[in-house]
Amino acid sequence: MARIPNSLVLGGIAIYVMKTELPSQYQRSAHNVGGSFWHLQWCTKYRYKMFGKEYYRNLCKVLLLEAARRHNIQIMTMNVQPDHLHLVAQLPRGMTDSRALQLLKGYTARIMFLQAPEFEKRYPKHELWGDGTFSTTVGFVNLEETVSYVENQDEHHKLYPAV
Repeated sequence: MARIPNSLVLGGIAIYVMKTELPSQYQRSAHNVGGSFWHLQWCTKYRYKMFGKEYYRNLCKVLLLEAARRHNIQIMTMNVQPDHLHLVAQLPRGMTDSRALQLLKGYTARIMFLQAPEFEKRYPKHELWGDGTFSTTVGFVNLEETVSYVENQDEHHKLYPAV
């Protein structure tokens, strides 16, 4: 898979992250061939708009990328909205979607409270993420349109304002 550098500004510092292009073939290992692509989505607890500021959105993105790197999860694309996030990821063979969600949500919540202690005012028990999640498999046929859907969440939410 080819990688294209992107930059993210966090606290006035440019941080370079890698964005993965769509894969053209399956993952291969000694005795396995296949791919496990997932569209994952989850919300902040009580749907509080904790990522309204660009700094917090970027911090969340950096933490998601680090959690993914630690667990060999390849994030294809992600979009952090003020009260929820979407991502498309390729999970390692044998990892379930629920395990990936547990790893990503756990790491981001833990480090977010260390990096942004002001979140404790809203969540004194350090429970950043709600219990509910959404996950569905994505095949090669609809991978491109799912990636497009996730990347265009800003326009999607402008069409459907909060009531």
